[in-house]
Amino acid sequence: MSPLTVVLFIAGIVLLITGAELLVRGASRLAVAVGVTPLVVGLTVVAIGTGSPELAVGIQASIAGNADITVGNVVGSNIFNILFILGISSIVAPLIVSQQLVRLDVPIMIFVSVAVLLMAVDGVIGRVEGFALVVGAAAYTWLLIRISRRETAKVHSEYEQAYGNTGQKPDAGGWFVHALLVAAGLGLLVIGADWLVDGAVVIAGSLGVSELVISLTVIAAGTSLPEVATSVIAGLRGERDIAVGNVVGSNLFNILIVIGTSSLVSSEGLRVAAPAINFDIPVMVAAAILCLPIFFMKYRIGRWEGALFLAYYIFYTLYLFLATSQHDALPGFSVVMRYLVIPLTLGTVALALLRQLLQARSQQARGSS
Repeated sequence: MSPLTVVLFIAGIVLLITGAELLVRGASRLAVAVGVTPLVVGLTVVAIGTGSPELAVGIQASIAGNADITVGNVVGSNIFNILFILGISSIVAPLIVSQQLVRLDVPIMIFVSVAVLLMAVDGVIGRVEGFALVVGAAAYTWLLIRISRRETAKVHSEYEQAYGNTGQKPDAGGWFVHALLVAAGLGLLVIGADWLVDGAVVIAGSLGVSELVISLTVIAAGTSLPEVATSVIAGLRGERDIAVGNVVGSNLFNILIVIGTSSLVSSEGLRVAAPAINFDIPVMVAAAILCLPIFFMKYRIGRWEGALFLAYYIFYTLYLFLATSQHDALPGFSVVMRYLVIPLTLGTVALALLRQLLQARSQQARGSS
């Protein structure tokens, strides 16, 4: 493996992040200028924009016949988004979870995660299934726009501060600058995805690990950096709907748009490797399911829950590398995870959820009396 390969790989990640930033900035300003509310911009344009590195990598990898990179990038990014980003963000500043996320968006995220697992059971996500996912993305976007009309003035103000003022119309020069940012962002995404995919294939081969493992870890973390920046900064600013909603929205668009589009552009559909079906996609589903009781308990993600999420991501990454190298510690690590860490976590979450339900019932009883 030549140093140039590593340089191009890292440069590819940098170009993807820069391209996503330019795309989000230009597209959000253009959308606001034509009258789209900042709330809708945040829920759609920004969610898709921060997920554009995954989309660029997915399309490039699918066309090149590297399906493991596409699948690993989406699955790894979704796991990274929930366990690492929400973990870090809530440790920095506890996050408030809106009722819409608990009642609508998280259940939809769980549903589409399970749907992808079922689609992949036969080893391939075909074009018909990919088309269904893209249609699902369009339907979800339409639903968000409908719901946004009923949001409170506080939420509208929060998004307006983050994404612009709807009352300001750019002049001709402003339109040109915004359009140029979008074009530059798309160009950087294309070049960055090409360099990243080529570098990942070479690095995986030289290290003796699969393209799937490289995609689940290094590429997933690299392409998810826009979500890291968006969520952490939003949390520090107190923009709590953006911090949590960005992660959930990105996960949904990763599955619906990236997997869907990649399945459509691939000549044979999107092939899914057995390890991803048997382990990694179920971990993605489990991470999505874990959100629901934790979010529902107090409609917030505290530092304890954040530390739990972060610990699980460390365990997951460690397991991947132990399994890849067939390290002697793998059997013992697997036993500890299976019979101690996972049952203890599930028991703790179940008890906390039960306590929350009992408290809610007690408050309701006192209110009725």
